[in-house]
Amino acid sequence: MSDSIKHECGIALIRLRKPFQHYLDKYKTPTYGLSKLYLMMEKQVNRGQDGAGVANIKINVKPGHRYISRYRSVEPQAVADIFGKINKKFSKAQKLAKQVTKETGIDAVHDAEWWQENVAFTGEVLLGHLRYGTHGQNEIENCHPMLRQNNWRSRNLVMAGNFNMTNVDDLFNKLVSLGQHPKEKVDTVTVMEKIGHFLDEENQRQFGKYKDQYENPELSDIIAQEIDLKRVLERSCKDFDGGYAMVGMTGYGASFVARDPAGIRPAFYYVDEEVAVVASEKQAIKTSFNCAYDQIKEITPGHALIIDIQGEVKEVPFIDRLEQKSCSFERIYFSRGSDPDIYHERKKLGQLLIPQILEEVHHDLKNTVFSYIPNTAETAFLGMIDGLEDHLAKERKKAIMEGILFEKELEELLTFRPRVEKLISKDVKVRTFITSDDQRDDMVAHVYDTTYEVINKEVDSVVIIDDSIVRGTTLEKSILKLLDKLSPKKIVIVSSAPQIRYPDCYGIDMSKMKEFVAFRAALALLKERGLEHILDEVNLRCLNALENGTAAEENFVKAIYAPFTDEEISDKIAEIVRPKGLKAELSIVYQTVANLNVACPDHLGDWYFTGNFPTPGGNQVVNKSFVNFMKGIEVRAY
Repeated sequence: MSDSIKHECGIALIRLRKPFQHYLDKYKTPTYGLSKLYLMMEKQVNRGQDGAGVANIKINVKPGHRYISRYRSVEPQAVADIFGKINKKFSKAQKLAKQVTKETGIDAVHDAEWWQENVAFTGEVLLGHLRYGTHGQNEIENCHPMLRQNNWRSRNLVMAGNFNMTNVDDLFNKLVSLGQHPKEKVDTVTVMEKIGHFLDEENQRQFGKYKDQYENPELSDIIAQEIDLKRVLERSCKDFDGGYAMVGMTGYGASFVARDPAGIRPAFYYVDEEVAVVASEKQAIKTSFNCAYDQIKEITPGHALIIDIQGEVKEVPFIDRLEQKSCSFERIYFSRGSDPDIYHERKKLGQLLIPQILEEVHHDLKNTVFSYIPNTAETAFLGMIDGLEDHLAKERKKAIMEGILFEKELEELLTFRPRVEKLISKDVKVRTFITSDDQRDDMVAHVYDTTYEVINKEVDSVVIIDDSIVRGTTLEKSILKLLDKLSPKKIVIVSSAPQIRYPDCYGIDMSKMKEFVAFRAALALLKERGLEHILDEVNLRCLNALENGTAAEENFVKAIYAPFTDEEISDKIAEIVRPKGLKAELSIVYQTVANLNVACPDHLGDWYFTGNFPTPGGNQVVNKSFVNFMKGIEVRAY
């Protein structure tokens, strides 16, 4: 992707539904669950390479034995680092088990109770998290899972998630009003503390209900059996505004995954006799457990999947649903394209661009070469080629039906195939979005290489498809300069996504408006046409709304783009990203929002392109982001 952006995170939850001894007997290893968790995390490593974490809960170990284990890492290969440490622990334990067996005659190697009492990460509930550090420092303290500890098992809470909240200040103030003293004003802390508060209250409610009927320690077991996690989520999440798929494990062994009411962030699950699992992507579940795709279900927006202490699974509503606006960027870029639905959607995105592309090359396919920017645009490229083949088939039929061709012309039309070449190659393994902003310009100039002697100089047009164009940096600094060395007559850059015009606030690293090349294009057009007063008018409306507490009601920034057509914005973007000295003609073609929704009909979350935010907090964020831009302040607006 030429202007790579960061996704917030990936989640993986596994609940072993049978006693630990079952897996030890059947699979001849105490690491069955860990092996599956490792595979699920590796299959989602595209979602987070700034850090990772793993946590584990043992359900029925005796007092005096540790029952929560956690490792986190910010090493370059964080998942491998974590599981490498865990594997070393198990290798030592395996030797110890053999020694105990030899000395005592007790078969410790095959005894689940021995493993759970003596070795960490031998619990029935396993949680994995992959992190992209979209905000804040890339430090281990920022890695999930987060842990809220207490001597009462049922008050312990381990949490991880793929989420961003738009109303962090409100949530922080709510915690303060409840009598808490949060250590940080970040959504990870506020979310965990808010859920933790109501988990404490639920514990207290059950304690009050049963304290006269049971004595400790039996009372503790009764409380764990009776805790209503649905009630906890109903009370704690009612003030949340954002996109989220949050995973929680309680110290007593129950767990939950709560999905936001608009279904912004993805969450899928699979259940059989042995396991209940949840992941951000279906492909991770499919690969890890070899199940059929139709056995993998989507957690309903506004619902939580709750797995109780016995391993029973139920999906329950905990908040009123909103209109479903699942993130379309999941389909365009973030999720693995090996998911069959996503694969077909990405191909459709490429196919639907054909009319615009043909117009840009004046229907001269004989002198046009098609290619793509690796690696995520490859599927859209295949769809684009399919679309070209469909177009040629229609042209052949039309020519034959009209009967106006001579034999030579007919033969040329029947045998013609689109010219396809791999013009752009990744020259290094480092992706540009792993670098910091101040390093990006230096990095992007060296990431790509090109193939020579396949273009007819000053005759051919070159069409290159990418999955999205966000900042335009890579085009200007690298791609266009490389392509121009081939001496094409014209370069057409095609984006399978529409123009990104607005910041995201639900989990993607797109928070600074001035970074969007579409926004910079609109600013340039306003200046050229003497419409700069619109900026002041929008700024005033945003300021008044923020002051009056009504900024969540409307996205005023839409007015910036209103005077211009999509084509005018695209043409101005082409001017902005055009490097000095470029000899070829240059055009930029973007997917239309209408065609995006045709290709991805079940994922209509298109706020980055349209400004139609699915929650009130989104409007507040975009209005505040614009005010920050006008003030020259480069800070997160949520």
